[in-house]
Amino acid sequence: MLHPLAAPNYADRIGFAQLTRQAFEGVDLHPLRDQLLARIAEGTAQAGEGLDLSLIAQLMGEKEAGLVIQSEVLSFHQLFRTPAAAPKPGLRVLALAADIDMGGNTPIEFLLEGSDIELLTLYVTKDKGLPEALPEHDVAIVVASDSEECREALALIEKAAPHWPRPLLNRPELIGNLDRDKLFRLLADIPGLDIPVTAHATRAQLTDLAEGRIACGDITGELHFPMIARPRGTHAGVGLAKLDDVPALAAYLAERQEQNFFVARFVNYASPDGLFRKIRLTMVDGKPYACHMAIADRWDIWYLNAYMAFSEEKRAEEAVFMQDFDHAFAARHRHALDEMSRRVGLDYFIVDCAENQNGELLVFEADNTAVVHNMDSPVVFPYKPPQMRKIFAAFTAMLSRHAKGTATAGVESAA
Repeated sequence: MLHPLAAPNYADRIGFAQLTRQAFEGVDLHPLRDQLLARIAEGTAQAGEGLDLSLIAQLMGEKEAGLVIQSEVLSFHQLFRTPAAAPKPGLRVLALAADIDMGGNTPIEFLLEGSDIELLTLYVTKDKGLPEALPEHDVAIVVASDSEECREALALIEKAAPHWPRPLLNRPELIGNLDRDKLFRLLADIPGLDIPVTAHATRAQLTDLAEGRIACGDITGELHFPMIARPRGTHAGVGLAKLDDVPALAAYLAERQEQNFFVARFVNYASPDGLFRKIRLTMVDGKPYACHMAIADRWDIWYLNAYMAFSEEKRAEEAVFMQDFDHAFAARHRHALDEMSRRVGLDYFIVDCAENQNGELLVFEADNTAVVHNMDSPVVFPYKPPQMRKIFAAFTAMLSRHAKGTATAGVESAA
């Protein structure tokens, strides 16, 4: 049972948004890293500085070292503060995070940039659990993801959720719905929405398929070549491949060491001009917002490999997409988006999607941790800052509504 709220014993930190922005802009983080390392060697470093050092290590490609530092810091301190931009906070938000790499928790700091909201992040670990007295806050949100590494943290939060003293957003029991092999079952029969069956396949099963002992249909009914494969637990295109036939599958297995994979049928979602358009939506309290549109001549797009910064034509199309979003894309797919939001049940999540060749909403994945940021150059992407500020304003307004007990999820999308 959770005890009453208490004055927070937090450690201040520079935090995710500021450090990631510096790395994105090419700032050399070595001097800051060396300074923090020196303070640790002297025994004068604070817990927040330790967590900043962990993030700097990850941003510099030293993921394992960064996670070791993070776990060590979290073994003696759980609560961290990212101060509000305003001198006096208008709202206090408690984010419930897990001990995982920098991509495994919702990067909520980006969404709060420039606001009067004070962010406290409480790391829930297997060893420490939840504190007996929670820090004082107005609204809480679960930022841990559906990753395997977050399962124990989510279970601990779920156990405490019925007794939570303040509104709790992104309920822990719903986050597991976003797992790749659960999401399609949740969304499968929504009219106007296409989501390929994503099945878990072991290395042994795929080896049997490659060697002719089983057929695609033995793994899941709708599976056929060409298929998409990726190692289970990976993100950002790591290990993602389109396999056209049995020899391609055999070659893929020869290159990979993993034992567990996700497989799905390949969907050719090329537009009539031969280009692929992959869209990221942010869902806030049931309402969709355009986050980006990546346009490329390859199916396996993410924003960076679409090279949007180098094409004025692509950027012009993305600008129109954002400008017309509410009465074009969102209007075309309103019923599918409304029903998806209702079934997923989360207050905030991100959807990567496209339109298939029948004009349906093609859903690739949904998660609660994709980065939604305002770091792109306003000179190159002048249409983006207003759009990002619109998303941030919707997010902070959602937090305020829930904190005041006036939220009605999905009201805007039904309007």
